[in-house]
Amino acid sequence: MPPIPIPAAPSRCRLSSTFTCAEMRSFQNTIRPFSTTISQSRQKPSYLTVPSDQVPDYPYGRFRTYKQANQGLFGGSKIRFGNTVAEDHGNKSRTSWLPNRHVKRLWSPSLNAFIRTRLTARVLRTIDLLGGIDEYLLGSKAQRIKDLGPAGWALRWKIMQTPAVRERFARERAALGLPPKEEVQTPVDGEPASEGVTLSEVDSMLERGDEFVIGEVKEGEEVIITRDAEAVEEAKDAAQEVGRFMEETDPKENEKTLRP
Repeated sequence: MPPIPIPAAPSRCRLSSTFTCAEMRSFQNTIRPFSTTISQSRQKPSYLTVPSDQVPDYPYGRFRTYKQANQGLFGGSKIRFGNTVAEDHGNKSRTSWLPNRHVKRLWSPSLNAFIRTRLTARVLRTIDLLGGIDEYLLGSKAQRIKDLGPAGWALRWKIMQTPAVRERFARERAALGLPPKEEVQTPVDGEPASEGVTLSEVDSMLERGDEFVIGEVKEGEEVIITRDAEAVEEAKDAAQEVGRFMEETDPKENEKTLRP
């Protein structure tokens, strides 16, 4: 009787017979994919690159109903709810519609870089109509500020800090005949509020009731100031005397004298 041929074991069986379980796990972990291309790194959303501690608070607050609008330019779009009605019997079934949102990289001339953000198709058409993302973010109307949301508000602040936008605002002020804008520094306690006067001295003068003179006192004005102070003191004394007289006299007699 001829010998019966034994079929060869598959490769996975041969591997399992020659390696232990731990060696098999390590061997499977070291297997690399056939593709040699490096995975592309995605750009971080641009509104996350803005320091939150320096950006002023958004005047309209964060969205509470559709929270995804806080992370992009949605232009006020939210989830819409409604019914789908059957054609045959008119049966209704509840459904919802999400905004037509996309992720785009738009070029910003002021930043000289791409801005990656999530936005809707409606906002994208508006950006194309205005001529760029900078023109959309720099809109000054109240409705545009509402449509920006917290993410657009942060991008707006970031663009307004660039030298190109600052020069543009300076040219607009000059065209309107306005003086150049200067940064106003509020004096803190201990710093001079005016020449030779500190805030602590001003508080003490208010407690004493001293008079304040705005500007420099020219020649001849000192006499007028003293005369005014004397007139005010005389008026106060006269008012006090009238009050004392009214308190001393009978109120019924005062009514008779006051009647015509």
